[in-house]
Amino acid sequence: MSSFVIEAAGLSRSFGSTRALAGVDLSVRTGESLAIMGASGSGKTTLLHCLAGITRPDAGTVGFVSGAGRVEVTGLGERERSRLRREAFGFVFQQGLLIPELTAVENVALALMLNGMPRARAEEHGRGWLAALGLAGMEDRRIGQLSGGQAQRVAIARAQVTGASVVFADEPTGALDSATSADVMRALLDSTTGQGRTLILVTHDAEVAGRCSRIVDMRDGRIVGERVSA
Repeated sequence: MSSFVIEAAGLSRSFGSTRALAGVDLSVRTGESLAIMGASGSGKTTLLHCLAGITRPDAGTVGFVSGAGRVEVTGLGERERSRLRREAFGFVFQQGLLIPELTAVENVALALMLNGMPRARAEEHGRGWLAALGLAGMEDRRIGQLSGGQAQRVAIARAQVTGASVVFADEPTGALDSATSADVMRALLDSTTGQGRTLILVTHDAEVAGRCSRIVDMRDGRIVGERVSA
């Protein structure tokens, strides 16, 4: 049986008088793809941010388990959490959050350069990931010269290039048409769970969620349902 890579217990988080999370327990297995669904305001993005160490919960714990052992994410300071996000986690957001002034390969290589890798080597690795994601020949285009689907593939390459064991995706296909969405999800799954990595994504799209191996449903800051995707 697969081991857990993320273990969360009793997560609570409020923003002013609004309770975004109300005691959430969730464990994620190594190599699985998990979709978190729910209406706007259900707490799904807050949960994703707590699992990824972006947001610190008011109460509860998040543990990250790797070959080096278990790290209590909620017990780390901001600098240590930033380092964990750079080295062990990858992120894909709805709009990609790419740097428009940089080329595709520069956007991908930047993730490695922030970890200390020399530029030439970082760009070599970046070109390899872009080629693997169907973007060979487009490495030197700026983001504005790419379609929405191509830009999201650049974001996927950036999320994966550091060897991240867990990729967090927040509405990664939300700005795409259905055909492009299907292509991007295929690329995202192939490069994560297809390589033994873990994918945790937030989506409102039932078709996107259905591509994942497990789905949890949220309402009012709580997990109210869970099912294995067909």
